[in-house]
Amino acid sequence: MDIFVAFILGIVNAMLMDNVVLSRFYGICPFIGVGNRVKSASSMGLAVVFVIVLATVVCWPIYTFLLVPAQIPYFDTVVYILVIASLVQAVALFIRRFSPTLYRNLGIYLPLITTNCAVLGVVQSATDQGLDFLSSLGSAIGTSLGFLLVIFLFACIRERLEASNMPKAMKGVPIALLTAGLMALAFVGLQGMI
Repeated sequence: MDIFVAFILGIVNAMLMDNVVLSRFYGICPFIGVGNRVKSASSMGLAVVFVIVLATVVCWPIYTFLLVPAQIPYFDTVVYILVIASLVQAVALFIRRFSPTLYRNLGIYLPLITTNCAVLGVVQSATDQGLDFLSSLGSAIGTSLGFLLVIFLFACIRERLEASNMPKAMKGVPIALLTAGLMALAFVGLQGMI
């Protein structure tokens, strides 16, 4: 029971209190780029959830059972990028096959998941911290759900802001950055709760 509680608390902590986008600014490019429409943001968030969790599930055993015993743990980043690139290609093919419109809407941001520092950061952080498989998985689930939550909330706010009457100088990127800053402050207020 204690392992289950620790697992859930790890997910909640990674999702809310240590949100990867708002506390470490990982994945800010798709956050700003795709976070202006709810449907695109939700789809990007789900794709990132899939890639982060699956990359962690694949990369942790590769690092633990192949790279470390072979005494070549310094190849970890190269291996992680190759695994992540393969997973992103699989996601892109799936989305292109079943939703061509969504594929076009995500545009360049879909292949950029490969170099999204949120994806690489979660996998790299798990091995750098020496986390066991369950802790790595909890971190991956929490971080990816946190990314999904934040990009979805950001898109909801931006859609409402675009419909509002505001000075021309604040439209677009300025209001997006101000909104992201206010969201970061709100999430920082959650720190220390667990």
